[in-house]
Amino acid sequence: MPVIPPALPSLSPTALSVRQQALELLCMNDARAKAAATRALYAAMGDGAGTGVDAAVDLAACIVADPARMLPGRPERPELVPPQHVERRRSIHTTAGRANLIHALCHIEFNAINLALDAVWRYAGMPAAFYTDWLRVADEEAYHFTLLADHLETLGARYGDFTAHNSLWEMCDKTAGDVLARMALVPRTLEARGLDASPPVRAKLAEAGDQAAAEIIDVILRDEVGHVAIGNRWYRYLCEQRGLDPVATYPVLARQYGAPKPRGPFNLDARRAAGFDDDELAWLEGAAG
Repeated sequence: MPVIPPALPSLSPTALSVRQQALELLCMNDARAKAAATRALYAAMGDGAGTGVDAAVDLAACIVADPARMLPGRPERPELVPPQHVERRRSIHTTAGRANLIHALCHIEFNAINLALDAVWRYAGMPAAFYTDWLRVADEEAYHFTLLADHLETLGARYGDFTAHNSLWEMCDKTAGDVLARMALVPRTLEARGLDASPPVRAKLAEAGDQAAAEIIDVILRDEVGHVAIGNRWYRYLCEQRGLDPVATYPVLARQYGAPKPRGPFNLDARRAAGFDDDELAWLEGAAG
């Protein structure tokens, strides 16, 4: 059984460094509590979200000293299985089929909270704006999770009622040692796939008569453009710091870390809005062909 870490002593930025608080939240097991606490942390930071991010705290030692704590913390359910063993979707025109789909989206957003919190605590020495950006992402992913979890309950189900897979976090693990690889392969690769997938999912939900779910997808797509843009911004910053060409470096990292092959069709308008340039989009379409 996962071990629930002790409650945060405070969500004030003066009680713990911002990065240490992000680690505490990352270790929380209860999905709804994690979402609520993440939103509370971001609200508490206000315009000073970068304050204290470089406080002298050995964050890795927080995990080593208490190996029973889960990283990331997650509830006992959903059961995590290989992607090919996830329950097959039923017709979206049935309540059960829509519940299955909404649950899958809910799981993605829960993982996205963890991904953003992990970026905050794991990578020391980045500019303060990096931590502000990823705390904002964590806050918005927590909002998305809550919207979806609430809607799922109107369909007679709860988060955890269906099986799920762990592919998003597996890439997070692979890139843990290099912030450049993380920026390249999580926000601007895996999360960017959501930009492509959202419009057809929204259309199916609307066609099935679930307008509330379709409107949630609108919110998610709007915010995810900004999240991918943040990944692009920091990827380019890190490439510049290391004297690397962003376009040429990306396929090297994708091969090194086993990123999934690009699959079209691509939402080119959303990707452009998220900061992909013409050279990157041309490479993407060529690699998918």
